[in-house]
Amino acid sequence: MAVMLFFTVLMILVLTSCKHEPIVLPKINTETGNNNVNQQSTCDPDSAYFQSQVLPILISNCAKSGCHNVQDHEEGVILNNYANVMATADVDPGRPGNSDLYDVITENDIDKRMPPAPANRLSDAQIDIIFKWIDQGAQNNTCNDICDTSNVTFSGSIFPLIQSNCIGCHTGSTAGGQVDLSSYQNISIVANNGKLLASVNHDIGVNPMPKGGNKLPACRIDQIRIWIQNGAQNN
Repeated sequence: MAVMLFFTVLMILVLTSCKHEPIVLPKINTETGNNNVNQQSTCDPDSAYFQSQVLPILISNCAKSGCHNVQDHEEGVILNNYANVMATADVDPGRPGNSDLYDVITENDIDKRMPPAPANRLSDAQIDIIFKWIDQGAQNNTCNDICDTSNVTFSGSIFPLIQSNCIGCHTGSTAGGQVDLSSYQNISIVANNGKLLASVNHDIGVNPMPKGGNKLPACRIDQIRIWIQNGAQNN
């Protein structure tokens, strides 16, 4: 009896002390289309990052009206977030040459190349970023970009930002809203009339930019604000 009583008490103690925490499912990140973003504290110059480098290129140059946005999804390809890119753009992680996404941006035939004419071909630097991203495993990764607001210049801060996020839609004869941002002269016009800052800041009454993409990080908007406040110089 004593032995049975001992085991009975022991079982009660075990059962009452074992508390199982409820299983909490991860929330889907609706901005990225995926809930497994690999966030790094600093940016490795030898790595390519989908959220901070690749996606802005795709949003600006491909995921726009009439092409590869959610509404039009030309040929079933949607390039507005990681989940859709991986599901529809035939990306083969680790093998850029076997990936349709890379093939179409390097295509020599102008009738097959993406973005299609009259849009400009992606720059060599943009193509290299996409190649590196696929070659490194096509991860849904990002990093804390170094954003310097102490020394903001047009050539070092503003133009690279516009090239990555805006120029795909705003260049040439088909520029969205007839706003061409391919040169300092044109950028300075919208900077000085207030439209550039208002659009990236998503002010009420203006078309938010980048169109169809996430709002620029606060530090990047601050860079634009500082550059304009300092006279929007071609420096």
